[in-house]
Amino acid sequence: MTKKNFHSVPWDGDWAVKKEGTEKPISVHRTQATAEDKTHKLAKQNETEAVYHNRHGQIKDKDSFGNDPHPPIDRKP
Repeated sequence: MTKKNFHSVPWDGDWAVKKEGTEKPISVHRTQATAEDKTHKLAKQNETEAVYHNRHGQIKDKDSFGNDPHPPIDRKP
């Protein structure tokens, strides 16, 4: 069974942390940074991917914590 990724997404004026494939958020935060910190922590604990969305809901960044045999080259500064 595949592990589900965690996403930080805009949520009714706030920011939510959601597990991929679910409608209900795990947690809701007032700031994007707080939601991204929680997403990062959950993805790392569960060895999945953290997916960060911008305020329009588009993916802006990802961090992978799983066992990827062919990881991409990270070009972040």
